Parts: sequence; structure tokens; C-alpha cells
Amino acid sequence: MQQFQQVLRVQTPGKSLSNVTEQLRMAVKNAGIKTGLCHLFLRHTSASLVIQENADPDVLRDLENCFAKLVPEGDYYIHDDEGPDDMPAHIRTALTHTSEQIPISNGRLVLGTWQGVYIWEHRDRSHSRELVVHITGE
Repeated sequence: MQQFQQVLRVQTPGKSLSNVTEQLRMAVKNAGIKTGLCHLFLRHTSASLVIQENADPDVLRDLENCFAKLVPEGDYYIHDDEGPDDMPAHIRTALTHTSEQIPISNGRLVLGTWQGVYIWEHRDRSHSRELVVHITGE
């Protein structure tokens, strides 16, 4: 059993979904593992990871619009140390994920045809996010 670990640093442009699929494919290639598991962990509480549609950008816009309605910004949160987008960002992260696992087969991520991996930035301004990629296998 082999292990490989890499930290990807991703600069998000503010509230949006940033596709990191290609960076993950390169990490799997660099790991040299043919069969195994790619575990992802995002080291933040106001951004999340999602595996989602990668063909039609309307899907991503609809997700963002849905979450804006589901968890609106406003002055009714107790925690607002970093502004009105602070607490809603934490709630959106709690409703999604900060980790994912993707199988590896034949040296490639086993994603569906239309799937991509995204860091979902829930804050208004740009942030540098750290994604820990841990790959195990043979």
C-alpha cells in the first residue's frame, strides 16, 4: 500500500464554484497509484467541496441562487465578526461538505461523465483555500 499527500492552494474569486478537477487529476497522476482512493479535505469553515455537474454552467448558477435563498445574508445573525456574509458562509458549509472521497481505477479518478470537483466559496471576497489531497492504494 502506497500513500501520497499534496496540498493544493486555490485562490477563489469570491462567492462562486471553482473547478479543481484538473488539479486533482494531476495529483493522482503524480501519485502513481493505479487502484485506490483519493480523499479530499478542505481546511476551512466558510467554503466547501462539492461534486457536481461540469457541463452546463446553469447548474452551478442555480445552486448558488438556491443557497442564497436558503441561507440569506442579513443582520439577524449573532456571529457577524467578519461582515454580513460571515455566518451565512458557515451555515452553507455545514449544509454541504468539507471532505469527499473518490475511487481511483487504472490511475484515474472514477468520476461520472458529467461530474467535476469544485471548491464552493461562500464568502464575498477572494480567499486562498487549502485542499489536502491524500491518495492511498497500489
